[in-house]
Formats: sequence, structure tokens, C-alpha cells
Amino acid sequence: MSQAATLAPYAWSLVLAGAVVVLSVVPLGAGRSKADFTMADMAAPRAMFDRLPAWGKRASWAHQNSFEAFTLHAPACLLCLIAGPTAPVAIAAAWLHPLLRLVYVGAYVGNVPPLRGMSWAAGLLCSGLLYVEGLKAVLAN
Repeated sequence: MSQAATLAPYAWSLVLAGAVVVLSVVPLGAGRSKADFTMADMAAPRAMFDRLPAWGKRASWAHQNSFEAFTLHAPACLLCLIAGPTAPVAIAAAWLHPLLRLVYVGAYVGNVPPLRGMSWAAGLLCSGLLYVEGLKAVLAN
């Protein structure tokens, strides 16, 4: 397998995880629309939080958590891009993380706590596995 093919899952995971952060704005924007967002709210956008419907508040929290998850996942992807682990578990974790984060956002906005919790934990596990496999590859070289 070429080096590019070996590294592709980690690059795609990084790009797709970033896309999930961007896409998490969609339900938040819909919630703000339901709360009659106006340009005047730009002066204090957090002040309108109390006007959001319940699902809009959850969308806001899901969006904030998307940034937190990305800040943990991105360095793991970068480590794997540098070290190039070939373990199937690392490749699977790289592909699964963005999917699990999409499920997380949907479950959070849709108020499905068990699914939200499981997808959050599984996504965190994927990032952890990337750190472990990346470190193992660094130490093996």
C-alpha cells in the first residue's frame, strides 16, 4: 500500500471532523431563526439563548461540544499523519469518528440522551485510539 493510501484515512478524518463542526451550525441557525434572530442580536448573541426553543438550546450545546471534540481529535489525526500507523483499528477509528460526531449532534438536538451519550463516548474512544496507535507508530520508528 502506498504511503498516500496509508495516510488518507487520517487526512479525511481531519477534514470530515472539521466539516461536522461547520455543519453543526445548521440546527443552531434554525433554532436562532425560531427565536426571531435579528441583526440587533449580533451585539450580544449569547443573550438570545433564553429565547431559543429547547431543541435550539441543545443545538447550541452540541455546536459548542463539536469544537471541544475537534480540539481533541485534530491533534490525534495530525499525529497519525506524521507517524503513519497501519493498524486496522486506527483506520477504522479515523473513519468512524466523524460519523459518530454527526450522530451525536443529531441525537443531542433530537433529545435522545442514550444515543447521544454512546456516540459521544465512542467518538472520544476513536480519538483515544488514534493517539495510542500514533504513539505506537512513533515509538516503533
